[in-house]
Amino acid sequence: MKFPVAVQPYTIREEMKQDYLGSLEKVAEIGYHGIELGPPPEGMTIGQQKGHLERLGLQVISAHARIDVLTDGLDALIDYLQEVGGGWIAHSSRFDSKQAVIESAALFNRIGESCRQRGIQFLYHNHNWEFTRYDGEYAYDILLRETDPELVKMELDTYWVKRGGEDPADYLRKLSNRCPLLHIKDMEPGEEQFFAEIGEGVLDFPDIVKAAKEIGTNWLVVEQDGSRRSPFESLEISFTNLRKMGVVE
Repeated sequence: MKFPVAVQPYTIREEMKQDYLGSLEKVAEIGYHGIELGPPPEGMTIGQQKGHLERLGLQVISAHARIDVLTDGLDALIDYLQEVGGGWIAHSSRFDSKQAVIESAALFNRIGESCRQRGIQFLYHNHNWEFTRYDGEYAYDILLRETDPELVKMELDTYWVKRGGEDPADYLRKLSNRCPLLHIKDMEPGEEQFFAEIGEGVLDFPDIVKAAKEIGTNWLVVEQDGSRRSPFESLEISFTNLRKMGVVE
């Protein structure tokens, strides 16, 4: 059960502000295969960014985008992904009512159709607030039901599912052929439920990986929103533990 493994650079957001290329080089040195990345910083062209990534052996797999980019700048973002070889666009939202979930689902279907027409897949990325109940039903489940599974697929996040009170592997098994990218992060034991490196916390990653393989997940994406160590040390521990589990392709 092996996967290519990517990084979500939110983990190293401060480091990338200080040393963009140096941070990418460290990610590649650890052994990661891919990265979720948007257009390059000011002063660097997309072609130059692509050249650096090719030199490092890092594949851009996807980009995360705010709703204003999805509604007003979607074509430009798709142009970027097509130039660098990425296949997915991911988005996260917050909802304050059942009606807001339903209205967002309709918008996501439209965005997903626009992406499909240009050969890109739209994904929804969850946090724990999607596990708020409206009329006895999770916002996440409403979103699943109200979106077209071909137009809106999921980028499930294991930590946030657990933080929302559900078992990540069980939830993943509900998403057959609907979760091409899986965000993996672990959770420390205890009340704080702080982020942990993969294999250092309470999540059952052997079962999560098994479920991911069962449902057709393409990539595992390591993200650690906060760390008690340096972010690069955390990324290396997660990658090493994945390798020990026999997960790394």
